[in-house]
Amino acid sequence: MKIFSDTSGLFALLVKNDYMHVRAKKNFEYFKKNGARLITSSFVLVETIALLQRRVSLEAVQDFYTKIYPLLELVWIDENLCSRAIQRLLLLNEKEVSLVDCLSFEIMEAQEITYAFSFDKHFEVHGFSIAAFHDLDDI
Repeated sequence: MKIFSDTSGLFALLVKNDYMHVRAKKNFEYFKKNGARLITSSFVLVETIALLQRRVSLEAVQDFYTKIYPLLELVWIDENLCSRAIQRLLLLNEKEVSLVDCLSFEIMEAQEITYAFSFDKHFEVHGFSIAAFHDLDDI
């Protein structure tokens, strides 16, 4: 089972006072228990670290880097993938969908990933499912 890990899921997992922390923790425990491959992008990595540093602390960045980062399979963004994501962003013409979201969608489609570890509604709006531990036994 492959799950795309988005910034919103990773942030909620690490930040105990985040309103989705409990759900993120349960999902992540399910992923580990069931051997899910957690895929993410280099752009999500940068976004997650920047958000943790700005909103929480460098200690949170350290926790992410030592505890979560080693469990992630990273897709490094090249010029071709970035170009496709920018084209998608412009075609969607949706102010609230980010370039990082479009990169995530491109990766998910290319790798045939259906589920995202995310709390961002844009994944569902654009045809993907939000991974919830109680729904994943059917995968």
